[in-house]
Amino acid sequence: MALSHFDIFLLEATVPDETHGPLGPDCLYGLYTSWCLLHKIKPVADIVFRSAMEHRGINLKSAHRRMAGPAATDYILQSYPALG
Repeated sequence: MALSHFDIFLLEATVPDETHGPLGPDCLYGLYTSWCLLHKIKPVADIVFRSAMEHRGINLKSAHRRMAGPAATDYILQSYPALG
């Protein structure tokens, strides 16, 4: 079965992590949009993204995942321009 771009996003841009607080839904969507821009993919609407994450067993209210990879760097720099 082929992986969807949502599955690839989760594999490339997040890491399961029970030791830190959950990554909230807004941050996860922001990370997703950064990942899409880096891969030249048009991001889906927030509501579609949330549904796709829930379909994959990601509880957006307590997604114990942390950011990883180039999308994390892009997201952080875009969120806090003073760091760049």
